[in-house]
Amino acid sequence: MGRLALLVCLCRCVAVVSGQTTSYASSAPSTPPDVISLSVTHRSETTLTLQWATSNSTYSYKLSYDGRVEDISASQEDSLITHTVSSLSPGTEYTFILYTVFEGRNSTGVSITNYTTPSRVDNISVTGRNETALILQWNKVNNKNYSYMLKYSVNTTYINVSGGGDVVTHTVSGLSPGTEYTFSLYTVFKDVKSSEFTFTNVTTPSRVDNISVTGRNETALILQWNKVNSNNYSYMLKYSVNTTYINVSGGGDVVTHTVSGLSPGTEYTFSLYTVFKDVKSSEFTFTNVTTPSRVDNISVTGRNETALILQWNKVNNKNYSYMLKYSVNTTYINVSGGGDVVTHTVSGLSPGTEYTFSLYTVFKDVKSSEFTFTNVTTPSRVDNISVTGRNETALILQWNKVNNNNYNYTLKYSGNTTYINVSGGGDVVTHTVSGLSPGTEYTFSLYTVFKDVKSSEFTFTNVTTPSRVDNISVTGRNETALILQWNKVNNNNYSYMLKYSVNTTYINVSGGGDVVTHTVSCLSPGTEYTFSLYTVFKDVESSEFTFTNVTIPAIVSGLRCEYASGGYGLTLVWDPPIGVRTAVQVILGDKRFIQLEESLFIGELQPTQWYTMTVTALSGAVLSAPVSVSCQTDPRGVIAGVLSFLLVLTLCIGIFIWYRKSKLPGVLSKFKSSTKDKVSSYTYSPIPIQTFPEHFNSMSCDENQGFCREYEDLSAVGTEQSHTAADLPDNKKKNRFINVLPYESSRVKLSVESATASDYINANYMHGYNGNLKQYIAAQGPLPCTVSDFWRMVWEQKSQIIVMLTNCTENGRIKCEQYWPLDYTPCVYGNLQVTVTSEHKETSWTLREFVVRNKSTCEEQTVTHFHFTAWPDHGVPRATHDLIQFRGVIRQHMESFPFMGPTVVHCSAGVGRTGTLIALDILLQQLEKEAAVNIAGCVHRMRLSRPLMVQTEAQYVFLHQCIMDSLRPKQDSQQVQDSIYENSDMIYANALALSQVKSASTAD
Repeated sequence: MGRLALLVCLCRCVAVVSGQTTSYASSAPSTPPDVISLSVTHRSETTLTLQWATSNSTYSYKLSYDGRVEDISASQEDSLITHTVSSLSPGTEYTFILYTVFEGRNSTGVSITNYTTPSRVDNISVTGRNETALILQWNKVNNKNYSYMLKYSVNTTYINVSGGGDVVTHTVSGLSPGTEYTFSLYTVFKDVKSSEFTFTNVTTPSRVDNISVTGRNETALILQWNKVNSNNYSYMLKYSVNTTYINVSGGGDVVTHTVSGLSPGTEYTFSLYTVFKDVKSSEFTFTNVTTPSRVDNISVTGRNETALILQWNKVNNKNYSYMLKYSVNTTYINVSGGGDVVTHTVSGLSPGTEYTFSLYTVFKDVKSSEFTFTNVTTPSRVDNISVTGRNETALILQWNKVNNNNYNYTLKYSGNTTYINVSGGGDVVTHTVSGLSPGTEYTFSLYTVFKDVKSSEFTFTNVTTPSRVDNISVTGRNETALILQWNKVNNNNYSYMLKYSVNTTYINVSGGGDVVTHTVSCLSPGTEYTFSLYTVFKDVESSEFTFTNVTIPAIVSGLRCEYASGGYGLTLVWDPPIGVRTAVQVILGDKRFIQLEESLFIGELQPTQWYTMTVTALSGAVLSAPVSVSCQTDPRGVIAGVLSFLLVLTLCIGIFIWYRKSKLPGVLSKFKSSTKDKVSSYTYSPIPIQTFPEHFNSMSCDENQGFCREYEDLSAVGTEQSHTAADLPDNKKKNRFINVLPYESSRVKLSVESATASDYINANYMHGYNGNLKQYIAAQGPLPCTVSDFWRMVWEQKSQIIVMLTNCTENGRIKCEQYWPLDYTPCVYGNLQVTVTSEHKETSWTLREFVVRNKSTCEEQTVTHFHFTAWPDHGVPRATHDLIQFRGVIRQHMESFPFMGPTVVHCSAGVGRTGTLIALDILLQQLEKEAAVNIAGCVHRMRLSRPLMVQTEAQYVFLHQCIMDSLRPKQDSQQVQDSIYENSDMIYANALALSQVKSASTAD
């Protein structure tokens, strides 16, 4: 049996694989086939009708859906089977599985998905409308996000719903105003529509677009407007508390309606609505007014020569406007505020003229009927009075005749009334008011009188001349101030005006006492001033009271001594004055000296002795406070004599011994050679004018070899000197270049104002031609951090000249900070205020004048700024003429002020261009006074005071060229200059000069 069963199974498998159906009497029932052509043939909100085809009438069916199972029997005759599934939910998606059933076995099943018809909307409301739209609202069907389809006219709109909420709102737009529409609404689910829900509604009709008032009076308005859309709509008019319904019928396009029973001069606001099927249009609002009542009476309450004051009761006690017409004039009068009377001034009239006026009440540009009246103006008043003369007791008045007529006049003042009768020709009235008090203010009232009618009052005030001060005393003085005192004039608190120099001071007096004390400050020491004092009352000045006085001269400062006459004398030196002094008095024991300059030689003294001198400045008969100084005469005269004798004796003995040992010739030769080198390196003789051209040509030979050797000879001069202060850490930032540091022995020291302050500035004193140790100050161009120090140096040294030889920026590099104001606005640097008072530009230089003011002491100092702008960086000017002329201008200014402080000269580093200009000034003075020049000696001496003075060989050669051009006629200058500079590249090729330029990067 097992084998037989296996055989049957294998046969069945073979049959299935081969696609053949083989029936075996003994086999089990097979799975029935699935139905074909399963479809839905009908639907409703609760049913779906299914239909399918069958090939065997013996089959039955089983339907599974929504958790339910239905058994379906089919009749033997049907080839198409129909089955209705009921009790379904509206608008719901269902999935059905249909199985064929045969002999208890099910087919695999056929699946179909379909939907019931959704429910329709049960109600729709209109929640909003306008002329072109309706806002519809309904509840969601079954509270689900179904879609909806809306039909109206020829339009179909699909409405998709999503999100929360149970209400659908939809706006239907693009409609026509005042039109009734029929709508059909369907619920849509999966493209299945519900039954139709139909409703009707209307859009808002259009409103009236314009209304005109075609007539009005005090109680009525006639309104007119076009019919809306030419339809016989109804209208509703509202105003105040009234509502009027206006029915329109018949032909024509215009509606006319009269609103009566209104109040005069009243503004009404109307609202007009178009009405269609009880739906009102939007509101058309407009305002208009009825005609106001006219004025019933007018009075004139005041007048003058050009005006009338009119008064009337307000019409209906309201703030209407009014329109007044007279002559060719029309005036609109606006009224506001309380009260029941209107007052209006008609101005701009002609004096003594009759006018006819027409007055209208005006409300919202609507005029009442006319009210007419006439009236006249008063005569003109005097239009101006001048005081043509005054003294302490009288005023002379003058005015033009009014309208050039012989009117009479009335003058009132201080309880007095004067009647002035005028007759005769002329157009001016002159009247003298006498018997007045000095320095007193009077108020006058003048009236024009014509036919007993007075003009309006012309009031004016004026004052008599005050008495002048009768005496002034000086109760105190110092270097910068005088204390003046005088009695109050007439014991009144008048003001006073004090004039002196270019100053005018106004002195206001108040309070008790009968004496005025005034301090005149910010004066210059030792200066005589002429003062003019005036009593002032109401801007009227008394006659002048003039007096002169002198401030105390400034104490003599900068006292120092210099050795002289081998110890048998000394030179006492002091600084130039602050302000003015006529002389300096020096007392030494019983000797008294009066000196006009800044130094005094005192002879017949003893070497190595101390002497105390008392020094006082004089300004006329006024003396400053005395200052004492103790000095020792030179002790070197005695010592030098002894040392010289010993040195000569020793030398002679040495030479004798060497000679005896037969070594004298060689040693002496070497000694002479050494001495000769020493002299050639450091001793230079002046070259006379007559031989200078020959010397110049000799030095120029072989491409300036003579200049090269001589300039190299000066390279090490002064370099062994100390510059301790310049190396301090706090001072290093004040140096523009690291290799240009001022020597300690000759540096300029600033005053130290506090324990933390520094006396350092990168500047040195330089000798002048006349032996003055401080003729010049050679300084570097200020840095941003040293501008205030620079001005403090100028102030403390009493320098009145600054010479600038660089531009602030050259070849894109900053060479010097601009240390003066950009314009005429004062700038403050530290405690000093600098003001530019003038600026004059030439081709190669600019001259400026500064006023420097010490803010603490009020002292002022004038400084002239000479700025040479044509000197190229790392070179020399193209021609000598401009620089020689520039130096001449400076020298002339220096000699005009012999007592001023050192002249400050700077470029960028303060050595190259600065040294060249200072040397040129010294050499041209030497040339003039000695007929000889010592250029090498001059540069040698300068380099002992500041390093690198005359910094390049080209500048050294340029100095010689300047001397040459000063000796020869001008026509030869250019030719020689071209010759000397044609090998300028060779000059700069000089090894020493080139190394200086590269290492320092400071060439001026």
